[in-house]
This record gives sequence, structure tokens and C-alpha cells, in this order.
Amino acid sequence: MELVLAVLVFFVVLYVASSIKIVRQGYRYTVEHFGRFTRTAEPGFHFVPPIVQRIGHKINMMEQVVDIPGQEIITRDNAMVSVDGVVFFQVLEASKAAYEVSDLYSAIMALSTTNLRTVMGSMDLDETLSKRDEINARLLSVVDSATESWGVKITRVEVKDIRPPSDIVNAMTRQMKAEREKRAAILEAEGDRQSEILRSEGQKQSQILEAEGEREAAYAEAEARIRLAEAEAKATELVSTAIAAGDAQAINYFVAQKYVEAIGKFATSPNAKTILFPVEATQLIGSLGGIGEIAKEALGDHVVKASAVGSEPTPRRGVPRVRGDKE
Repeated sequence: MELVLAVLVFFVVLYVASSIKIVRQGYRYTVEHFGRFTRTAEPGFHFVPPIVQRIGHKINMMEQVVDIPGQEIITRDNAMVSVDGVVFFQVLEASKAAYEVSDLYSAIMALSTTNLRTVMGSMDLDETLSKRDEINARLLSVVDSATESWGVKITRVEVKDIRPPSDIVNAMTRQMKAEREKRAAILEAEGDRQSEILRSEGQKQSQILEAEGEREAAYAEAEARIRLAEAEAKATELVSTAIAAGDAQAINYFVAQKYVEAIGKFATSPNAKTILFPVEATQLIGSLGGIGEIAKEALGDHVVKASAVGSEPTPRRGVPRVRGDKE
């Protein structure tokens, strides 16, 4: 009797122990009652009596990754490219993921592969290489709407690599090189044009400034001529006034001044070695005497005497001999 009781206690303990189920964090277990889904076991301690109930599926509720293997895809312009990618998804409803699709991973991979072919097959090669964001967005929209009934949320779809054939890569390289050379030639031509424009502008400004300088110089020269003419007119007027007043010495002063200026011009000539004057030397002395008389009247006798003493000609070596009609 005791043996039977011990065996009965053993089976009871074994039954209770096999009924205890602990669900880990990040997972959900489906509980079936005689093969029919009844509830979803959350993380923690659960009592699932054997024979009557059992654990149907253990569903991972964390975000997971499915690799899309490399696919050979023909684009709209008949270019063959090799493409691979990844799909990120997360199960939101464990019961649908367990009972709406037989193999969740295989279904997501097949669905992503076919839609990848569809999306990239409707685009040109250049678009597939430059519009990855658009490809990812279209794939995400299509695959997410298809897996919604499975209780799955597609979080991201990313194209990892797009590999065109080697001949297309070489053609693209040559095209890129030609495009860069064209842009370089355009920039160089633009630089030359700007340089010519700036050079022309500089020459223009230089000519303007030169013309303005010549104009200012002409104005200054004209002003100087006017001043000189006014001075000459004033001197002539004074001489005329002196002559009208009966002063004969003014005529001698005027003639002597012109005579001295003429002698200065002869003396500064680079070709003149000997100067011949067809006039008498006494005329020059008389003219100088007229100048002295005028100075005497203006300044006094003592200044005129000093001037006369200092103005006596002194014979010097190397001075050209002046010859007149009479010696």
C-alpha cells in the first residue's frame, strides 16, 4: 500500500513539474487546448497541464534581420545588375505569426526578393544607382502591406550592394572622365574670358586716366600761356606808358631785354661753337646802359654803381669770341 502511494505521489509531482512553463523576456508562447489555439503566454511563470494543453509555437518578438541573397536583375534598359539586401522586421501579434503563415522567415525572404525584382526592373540603370532611397522606400511600402496580415511589421528594407557588369562599369568610368574633362575645359574657358575682360577693363581705365591727365596738363599749359601773355601784355603796356610819358630809356630797356633773350638762345644751341653777331658791340653796351638808367631812377645811384662795377665784362679762357661788324 505504501508503495502504491509513493508511486502515486511521484506521478503527481512529475505531472505538476511538467505543467510549469517559464516564458523568457522577448518571446511569446502560444498555448493550444487539444490542438486549438486558446491564448498567448506572456513572459513569466505559466501553468500548462500536459495532455490537456501544450505549447504550440515559441515566437521571437524582438526585431530580426533577414538577408536577401544576391539576385540577377534586368533593368528597364536591359542592363544586368547583381543586387542583395537586408530586411528588418518585428512580430507584433504572436498568434498571427504562428498560424497565418507556415514559415515566416521563408515567406518574408521570398516576398522581398520578388518585390526587389519588380521595383528595380521598372527603373533604368542610372536610376538604380542613384535612387537607392527611393528603392528602399518602395520596397518597404510593398512588403509591409503584404505582411500586415501575418502580424509582422517591416521596419526597414535596405539594398546593400548593386554590382553592374564590368563593361558597363568601364563605360561609366569613361563617361565620367569625359564629363569631368568637359567641365574642366568650360571652367578654363570661363577663366580666360574673365581674364580678358578684366585686362580690357584695366586698359580702358588706364586710357581714361591717361586722357584725363593729358587734359589736365593741357589745361595747365593753357593757363600758363594765358598768364605769360598777360605778363607780356602788362610789360608792353608799362613800356608804352613810359614811352608816352617821354622816357626814352624804357625803349632801351625793352630792346635790351629782347636782345639778351636772343643771345641766350644762341648760346644754348648744341651746334654753335662760334657765334657771329651782325651788330655793333656798342649797341649792346648802349642797351645795357639804358637798363642801368632805369635801375638808377628806381633804386638810386649807389645801387646802380655797384651793379655797374659787378657787370663789367671780364675776359675768360674758353669763352667764345663775339665778332661784330667793327672791332
